[in-house]
Amino acid sequence: MKPATLLPLLFVFLCVACGASAAPADGNGSAAVDGTVVAAPAAPGEAIAIFAGGCFWCMEGPYEAIDGVSDAISGYTGGPEQRPTYQEVSSGSTGHTEAVLVRYDPKQVTYKQLVDLFWRTMNPTDAGGQFGDRGTQYRPGIYVSTPEERATAEASRAELEASKRFEEPIIVPIEQAETFWVAEDYHQDYYKTHALNYRTYRSLSGRKGFLTKKWGIDVGAH
Repeated sequence: MKPATLLPLLFVFLCVACGASAAPADGNGSAAVDGTVVAAPAAPGEAIAIFAGGCFWCMEGPYEAIDGVSDAISGYTGGPEQRPTYQEVSSGSTGHTEAVLVRYDPKQVTYKQLVDLFWRTMNPTDAGGQFGDRGTQYRPGIYVSTPEERATAEASRAELEASKRFEEPIIVPIEQAETFWVAEDYHQDYYKTHALNYRTYRSLSGRKGFLTKKWGIDVGAH
């Protein structure tokens, strides 16, 4: 049984766990509120990268802070179901995982830089979820679209393994990119629109402390 002094913290954690406290904003005008839509392809001069590192709220900020990144979009990928909703994915009833689609200018930032940043946003030794979020819907992964991206991601993973920064093996799979479904509007930029909830969740889930211990800084702190 949890000590009585921990119950208030546990209650807060349950309330702000990824997606639990989110609700659609009235009149936001997006078709994604009632069902997800496929992400648009890369525009001319733009490239796309897809990463899964647990709760997608925690993956947007680190990428959107990088020069050359125009957007980091929360969504779902890796499953066969069409138009998955948050309720379906978060319940673990689909094959999807929460992920972010990063739109960037390859003349300003390289794919390797984005992959190298990925390792600093999550726990690459945990295949069962990430921090307080457990289940396949929070499994990590790098989703590549070209042989060049795969080679870059594999080399970056090998570099991290060789660094011995983590005692446990690096288990993050590198998989072929599949359909990316844009999550409902109320999830987008959650770290900005619900800053207090986001910071509380990030801390109580264990992500902030873990990344600070491993890297000396939490790149997702906002």
